[in-house]
Amino acid sequence: MTGTRPLLLITGIAEGFGASLARLFAASGHDVLGLSRSEAASERVGRLVGEQGGSYAHRPCDITQPEQVAAALQPDTDRVSVFVHNAHSLVIGTSDDTTLDEFERAWRVACFGAMTVAKLVLPAMTARSRGAIIFTGATASLRAGANFSAFASAKFALRGLAQSLARECGPKGVHVAHVLIDGLIDEPQTQERFGHSRTIRIDPDRIAHAYLEIVRQHPSAWTHELDLRPHSETF
Repeated sequence: MTGTRPLLLITGIAEGFGASLARLFAASGHDVLGLSRSEAASERVGRLVGEQGGSYAHRPCDITQPEQVAAALQPDTDRVSVFVHNAHSLVIGTSDDTTLDEFERAWRVACFGAMTVAKLVLPAMTARSRGAIIFTGATASLRAGANFSAFASAKFALRGLAQSLARECGPKGVHVAHVLIDGLIDEPQTQERFGHSRTIRIDPDRIAHAYLEIVRQHPSAWTHELDLRPHSETF
């Protein structure tokens, strides 16, 4: 993948929010690189990015395997100007029902995977004194509900990683932000897991606009943590 446009990297890219991010950032002048285990969304995302004048590359890999991630990012590692970590493993079950493998994988996808990619893209960002990393959090990043032990502990860990990297990399010109998605996103994956609902769900295009605004912020007024929720959501 070659080009002179800045490159957006999205982990866990899929229909819905990932596609919204890709389309909006392409319209703002970015090429897009997507990483996920599945290629199910690659054709549609590629078409959306192309319609906005950008180039899209999709590279299947397991975000928990550093060797696979490094191979997937070559030779574009140094081109990444924005990294959005959206990969997660949603495990819902009691502590008795949740296996240790499920518990570990939730952490490896959400937190270990984030660090795996960050270590690869940060050297070029800090060398340029410019770049942005956004970690996608959830309600469970702050409040751990019953039956969410694996998911919540992984999201708690991701929030801690975001805080540490922000303090380390901010003075080097790299903006690290953590966004709490407090509610369900209106996307195909949500409907598959939870069915249709009459309650308001978050518009993925609106989340994408919030992410773009974070990337565009001046260093004198950076947002580190932002929470987004529909007006009907209790908190």
